[in-house]
Amino acid sequence: MEGDSLSGNGNGTLVDNKILQHFNRSFGQVQSILDQNRLLINEINQNQESKIPDNLCRNVGLIRELNNNIRRVVDLYADLSTTFVKAMEDSNGESIGTLRSDGKAGHKRTRSG
Repeated sequence: MEGDSLSGNGNGTLVDNKILQHFNRSFGQVQSILDQNRLLINEINQNQESKIPDNLCRNVGLIRELNNNIRRVVDLYADLSTTFVKAMEDSNGESIGTLRSDGKAGHKRTRSG
């Protein structure tokens, strides 16, 4: 299908389709987590407004869950970034970034001055 290939030459269409499926799956996971976070935040706010001791105690666990979800989103975006960099390197034959030894994407910085 035209437009599905990042390389544009047709040779990597199968690989590129797999990458697009990976992106779609990852973005779906991110959206699901963000939807869950919205519900958690609403519940945390309601518990806070109620000022009921049991509800305030429950917020501790809800906030932990929210923090874990945020970590998961960060990890998913890091994975997407790495996948994108690798795909661009494969399709262009050039490096557009660097990969750290842990396999995550990084960028070289230069300081001026």
